[in-house]
Amino acid sequence: MALPILQCSVAAAVAWLVATEVFGHSRPFFAPIAVVISIGVGMGQQRLRRVGELVVGVSVGIGVGDLLISWIGTGPWQIAMVLGLAMTISVVLGGGALVTLQAGSSAILVATLLPPGGTGGLDRMLDALIGGVLGLAAIALLPGDPAEVARRHGRQMLAELGDALRSAADAIDARDRTIAQEALRRVRTQRTGEEFRDALRSAREIAALSPLHRRQRHRLRRYLAAAEPLDLALRNSRVLLRRTRSALTDDEPFPPALPDGLRALADAAVAFGAVLGDEPEPTQVREAIAEAAEAVTAVAHTGFSAQVVTAQLRSIAVDLLQATGLDHEKARGYLPTMGTS
Repeated sequence: MALPILQCSVAAAVAWLVATEVFGHSRPFFAPIAVVISIGVGMGQQRLRRVGELVVGVSVGIGVGDLLISWIGTGPWQIAMVLGLAMTISVVLGGGALVTLQAGSSAILVATLLPPGGTGGLDRMLDALIGGVLGLAAIALLPGDPAEVARRHGRQMLAELGDALRSAADAIDARDRTIAQEALRRVRTQRTGEEFRDALRSAREIAALSPLHRRQRHRLRRYLAAAEPLDLALRNSRVLLRRTRSALTDDEPFPPALPDGLRALADAAVAFGAVLGDEPEPTQVREAIAEAAEAVTAVAHTGFSAQVVTAQLRSIAVDLLQATGLDHEKARGYLPTMGTS
C-alpha cells in the first residue's frame, strides 16, 4: 500500500501546481481528487477506463448543473432536480457506477458552490482531466514491480492450497472430521483466487503504462497462463475437503498412502510457488507433483467418498501440472495410471 499512497501524494501535489500555476485556476480541488480516483489504493483496477469515466462523469454533472442552475437558481428542490437529472442522464448514456457517482457529486458542487453562468464548470472539467493524466503519469514514472505483485499473490494462492491438502491429510490420520470441516470453512472464505486475478490485471496495466517494466511481459504471461489452472486446483481442494469430511463421517477406510500423498502434493505446490514465473520449465516441480500422485494409485476396498478424495488428489495434480505450462493431455500423461488393487 505504500507505493499507491506515494503515487497519490506526489501526483496530487503536481496536479494542484499545474492547475494553479499553468492554467490559473484559483481552487482546483478536482485535480487532486481526480489523481486519487485514477490511481486508487486498490489492486486490479482498470485505470485508463477509470480516468475516462471520471472525466465523463464530471462533464455530465457540471454540464447539467450549470445549465439548470442558471435557469432555476439554487435551493433544496433545485439540488434534488439537478442531482436526479445528472445521474439519470449518466445511466441512460450507459455509464458505470463511477460515471454516475461523479456526475451526481459534480452536479451538487455546481448547485452549491459555483456561481451560475461562470467559467467554473469548464475549469472543473479541465481539472479532472489534469488529475487523471497526472495520475497515469505517476503510475508510469513511479511504478511498482508488476512481476513481484503477481509472484506474491501466486505464492499465497499455492500456500493456501498446500494448507488445505495438509489439513485433509491431518484429518485422515486423526480420523477427525472437525479438522476437515474447519479447513473447508477457511478455503470457502478465502479470496485468493480473485485477488490473484486482480493482481494480474494490475500488473499487466503497470507493464503497459510504464516503459520501465515492459520487458517483464514475458514473465507476466506465465502468471496469466497459470491463473486458471491454479484457480481450478483451489476449487478442487474444496471438493477434496468436503469428501474427506463425508468419508470420515461415514467411517470409510482410506488408502493407507493417501495422507503421505496429500502432504507430498502440498509440498510440491509450495515449491511451485517459489519458482512460479521464474522458470519456464520447472522440471523438478513437475516430478514432485507426479511422485505425489504416484503415492496413491490403488483405491480398492475403500468407500465412495474416499475414492473421490483420491481422484481429487490426481485432479489437483493435473491442475498444477497445467499451471507449470503443460497442456491437459500432457499433464494427464505425466501421472501414473490409477489401478484398483
